[in-house]
Amino acid sequence: MNNFKKVGLTALAGSLLATSAYAGAMSVAGSASIGVKNNAGNSTGKSWTMGNQLTFSGSGETDGGINVALSFVIDQGDDSATTTNARDPFDSHSLTLSNDSMGTLVFSGEGGSSAASALDGTAAGDIWDNGFGISSPSASEAGDNSMLYTLPSLMDGLSVSLSYSPGGAGGPSATAWGTTYTGVEGLSVSYGQGQTETVGSEATQTTYKASYAMGSFTVAASSNEYDLDAGSNDEETTSWKVSYTVSEDLSVSYGSETLETEGSTTDEEVEALTVSYTTGGMTVSAASVEASGVDHTAGVSGDKERWKLSATFAF
Repeated sequence: MNNFKKVGLTALAGSLLATSAYAGAMSVAGSASIGVKNNAGNSTGKSWTMGNQLTFSGSGETDGGINVALSFVIDQGDDSATTTNARDPFDSHSLTLSNDSMGTLVFSGEGGSSAASALDGTAAGDIWDNGFGISSPSASEAGDNSMLYTLPSLMDGLSVSLSYSPGGAGGPSATAWGTTYTGVEGLSVSYGQGQTETVGSEATQTTYKASYAMGSFTVAASSNEYDLDAGSNDEETTSWKVSYTVSEDLSVSYGSETLETEGSTTDEEVEALTVSYTTGGMTVSAASVEASGVDHTAGVSGDKERWKLSATFAF
């Protein structure tokens, strides 16, 4: 470690040790949902769905001027209920330290984002994840057991983040960085890159994303690339979406995603049409999703479709 890093870490540690935080109150926010869906066009019929989540959060300021925030989520559907998983039903939890001159440092035990994975959701909203059997696109580490640091403001509309996850015994360590620019009205442009390392292997994930809102229309596009130093299983996921705000409460969107895997002759493609209506604390949505080339299989055997209806309540 060079002298600059030593000085910086010593100063940060000193500032944390030299201050004390006053006990503060925790607040609780919740959400619940109920829905019905067909089972991806198979002959197994339809099924009900239900979601529920509680988020505990609290914040305060130390006498040294550091803002401290804690977040903890309880989500019954987070992990499968097994006797070997002591976290059930606990979900994301994190501690955030910040001030204007220091920037923001987030310690995530679970459910965090790396600087790259915070950006790698597709423009269409990860519609591949609709129970079709499409494997999750490879990406940089999600951010569990990690530190995410966002620099203080460098210029209006520009944010820069860095992250590191040390990995575990035999597991990967991961570094990532990401930047987003929103300095032009209606425009958002992001770029991120993350590395994952294992013994004798390294992979790089790169994300490009942009969206532009003009009037009632918003257009978005993204590209996620995952490149392995060794082997021939590189992946690329491209996506786009067009959204139209009919009124303050009603919106319609259409999105598409294409997942390409090196060595496969058939790409996986997914399209979705979604209508959403919000009133008070309730959001009612309906979606029709179609997929082709599932599991890189051409023809009718690779085609699937699904419809979904849901109501979500925030409280």
